[in-house]
Amino acid sequence: MALNKKIAIPLMVIILASAAGGGWLLWHKKQPGTAADQKTAQGKQLYTCSMHPFIIKDKPGTCPICGMELIKKIESATDGAAMTAEQKQQADMLGHVSLSPTQRVMANVATVEVRQQSLNKEINAVGIVQFDQSRQAKVTAWIAGRIDKLNVSTVGAYVSKNRPVAEVYSPDLMSTQQEYLLAIKSRDQLKNSPIPSISQNGEGLVASAKQRLMLFGVKESQIAALEKAGKPNIRLPIYTPLSGIVIEKMVQQGQYVNTGDVLFSIADLSTVWVEVEVYENEFPNIHIGQQVEIRSQSFPGKPFTGRVAFIYPFLDPKTRTVKARVAMPNPGMKLKPDMFVNAIIKVPLGSAIVVPVTAVMDTGKRRVAWVESSPGMFEPRDVQVGQQTDDKIQILSGLKPGDKVAVSGGYLIDSESQLKGGAGQDHSKHTGGKPATMGQSPAADPQPPGGHEGHGAPPARNDSLKMDDMKM
Repeated sequence: MALNKKIAIPLMVIILASAAGGGWLLWHKKQPGTAADQKTAQGKQLYTCSMHPFIIKDKPGTCPICGMELIKKIESATDGAAMTAEQKQQADMLGHVSLSPTQRVMANVATVEVRQQSLNKEINAVGIVQFDQSRQAKVTAWIAGRIDKLNVSTVGAYVSKNRPVAEVYSPDLMSTQQEYLLAIKSRDQLKNSPIPSISQNGEGLVASAKQRLMLFGVKESQIAALEKAGKPNIRLPIYTPLSGIVIEKMVQQGQYVNTGDVLFSIADLSTVWVEVEVYENEFPNIHIGQQVEIRSQSFPGKPFTGRVAFIYPFLDPKTRTVKARVAMPNPGMKLKPDMFVNAIIKVPLGSAIVVPVTAVMDTGKRRVAWVESSPGMFEPRDVQVGQQTDDKIQILSGLKPGDKVAVSGGYLIDSESQLKGGAGQDHSKHTGGKPATMGQSPAADPQPPGGHEGHGAPPARNDSLKMDDMKM
């Protein structure tokens, strides 16, 4: 009996050990993560769903959840092995979006060809009409006296430099005229003197008296008339230095004035200035001589044209603007001083690669345009932009003439790329996630924008869904 126990116990231990070892081997072979399975899987091409990356199959087909076409799965080369040419091609397709003709219509995707053309930038600014300071003058009293006659009685009246605006009586002017007449008589009497110094002295007296009259504002023509008449004028006519509109009137008839007192302010409104305020980020494009179009609400549809005559060398710290002076003719005096106007400054930028503004998406970190690389296939392209007009933008790099870019529906394409790129993809990087090529089952009809953007309607759930297809 003792002998049987000695034989039975080791025999039971051997049987149990064999059973445990066979069970462990059987379980190990069934595990998908074993080295043998991994080695076998590396020799096969696996397929996955871009919307449900946990679905993995070893042959092409449709996703059992959403019904979309499976795409080739790219394994990361963690063991240091190089990617195959086909895997590199798949990696290059990351971020691409494929749209069928029906989806393009429903998503309202339109493309235009990139062209190189002349670009003109328009700077819109506001301005105020001002007097032309080079055509302003003041009429002053050159001698103290009394305004005996006033030919201009109201502000706004038109005056001419050939017609007197007032007449002044001055005792000093009367005595100076009499001195001039006496000097003429003395010159006539002394000019026949045999003594040269005496005859020359007569000419000196006339010249001195004439100089005093001119300092009182008497013109050469008035002095000639005085000499011809032989008697002094009681009232001296006062003329304006230029023709224009009276903008200020400071005297009344009968008023006494002193030397230097201002009688009138005159402005010639045949030409005016428009002071345009340009923001500091735009004034580098402003240059002297540029053509400017002026529009006023008082005359809709009738633009005025002028040119930049001066750019002020300082900046307004409150409005952060620089003023540019536009000199322009004012036919019919339609533009009134202190009138608000709109200015359009045209800046030629030369020939450049130009696309519509809607073709460029600003993600905050970069600017992207969706280029149709092949019919129905769109790829993101980083671009650098330059100047921008109302509806066009200059492309410095990233696009070339002949490329076709999406000008509408670009945000829907971008949304499709983000959804296909997998969860957690950085929205500012269009090529950092899963492949974004879009597949769709033949039975699926695309939905219009506003639902699931750019996707087809989900088909009926496939009953052949198996847990073995899911690799968690």
